[in-house]
Amino acid sequence: MEITNNWILPALILVPFIAGFICWLVDKLDDHLPRYIALIGMVVTLGLTIALWSHGNYTYELGQKAPTWAAEFYVPWIKALGINIHLAVDGLSLLMVGLTALLGILAVGCSWGEIQKNVGFFHLNLLWSLGGVIGVFLAIDLFLFFFFWEMMLVPIYFLIALWGHHGSENKSRVYAATKFFIYTQVAGLVMLVGILGLVVYGYMMTGMIGFDYNYLLAVARTLDAQAPHVAYAFMICMFIGFAVKLPVFPLHGWLPDAHAQAPTAGSVDLAGILIKTAAYGLLRFVIPFFPAASAQFADIAIIFGLIGIFYGAWCAFQQTDMKRLLAYTSISHMGFILLALYAGNIISFQGIMIMMLAHGLSSAALFIMCGQVYERLHTRDMRLMGGLRGQVQYLSFFLMFFIAALVGVPGLGNFIGEFLIMMGSFGKFPAFTIIAAVSLVFAGLYGLILIHRTLFGTAKDAQKGSSSLKDLSAREIVLLLICALGLVWLGIYPQSFLDISNSSMQWLANSYIPVQEIVDTAQQVVTQQNVEIQ
Repeated sequence: MEITNNWILPALILVPFIAGFICWLVDKLDDHLPRYIALIGMVVTLGLTIALWSHGNYTYELGQKAPTWAAEFYVPWIKALGINIHLAVDGLSLLMVGLTALLGILAVGCSWGEIQKNVGFFHLNLLWSLGGVIGVFLAIDLFLFFFFWEMMLVPIYFLIALWGHHGSENKSRVYAATKFFIYTQVAGLVMLVGILGLVVYGYMMTGMIGFDYNYLLAVARTLDAQAPHVAYAFMICMFIGFAVKLPVFPLHGWLPDAHAQAPTAGSVDLAGILIKTAAYGLLRFVIPFFPAASAQFADIAIIFGLIGIFYGAWCAFQQTDMKRLLAYTSISHMGFILLALYAGNIISFQGIMIMMLAHGLSSAALFIMCGQVYERLHTRDMRLMGGLRGQVQYLSFFLMFFIAALVGVPGLGNFIGEFLIMMGSFGKFPAFTIIAAVSLVFAGLYGLILIHRTLFGTAKDAQKGSSSLKDLSAREIVLLLICALGLVWLGIYPQSFLDISNSSMQWLANSYIPVQEIVDTAQQVVTQQNVEIQ
């Protein structure tokens, strides 16, 4: 295999790992040193991503059989089992790595004043989870992909269990962390069954054991055509693995508890990045590997997605805890991802891309603001808030701005993502799309309720002890401004991101075309036979 190794790809994974390890080593010297090292590590990671963006080739070539990799890194690992350290980046993975690096910087920044104990070990876990996520986005050897997929769960378990919500008992934090770990671990093992099934079937076909993306892509598509029932079973295994992490109703039980107990940086990690790995996995593996099985499963998946949209919105409407409300909004918004995914055209796929970026920024910013509100009021219960608008000018402005972004106000990134998803999905699933569009009314409702309960009305018990609350500091304003500028950029000029992801999404959309042609031809033959019989 002739590959020009690009050193940036392993560096993107190694920099967070090395920086996190150094944070842990220097913990005893000074509490502030790990914070600066972690920040530098994530800034370097973002810089490397920008270098890939500026020098990579992300153009689409008609008729290509696999994604166009802008850069690759290949080193043999376990030759007897066909396992290699094979990393690659295209437009889809580049944007996801960029989002991870940017939100990593924000996660370090928002934990600056919040985390006071075991600071070095905290940053070790935070950066290792980010390094694992980047590994998921870059690995195209499925054994390596699964290794990173499982590895990123352990640091997040410690983040929730050790540095969870200050106002809760230790048991609640450990319970939420354990629940998260069990859900995602079991789902990962189900996904492993699907991966190993493909490997075994490939060995039966070719006599070769391999985990490489292009090899298993060919195996899966052959299976999809020749043994559709087996392909459907493997597809369901992989779908379940990703659906729990997305999360899809009714596999969402871990998310509200994990968010409610996680530290602010952990929530940024979970909402902004972790659930995007599931959407990425569905786009990268499930849809291209099993186009016929996916088309067969589409209606079922979309119905679960629609239930999740309304269920998440209704549960958010019922919440009194700010963090739990935002956790349920994530469940609601991720239902749109399933609708767009199975519409299977370039517009809906590009809508997923913008939606993931915009939701990552807006939800991360809102969870950061939850931490800022808790720091001032020592509660997240919205029944104990009120009247903040007159006391904290900047906090009020940013909270209203990001709620507006979350509910899809035009001019910001979330609106572009939702619009593209609706436009791309309507042609194939008009009824489902109309039902999903109705849910946007609920999004406006829970957004307005959050704003009304926190910013307007009269000050409640939580504020009575303090005559004047501190407004946002310069550090906090900078963190929120980064998210705000990103959302405005996505809303005003999304083309800069659509151009990068176009090659990947066009290839994905084209993977549906042969299947659709087969279905159409079969229907024409059946119709013709019926006419001849009559």
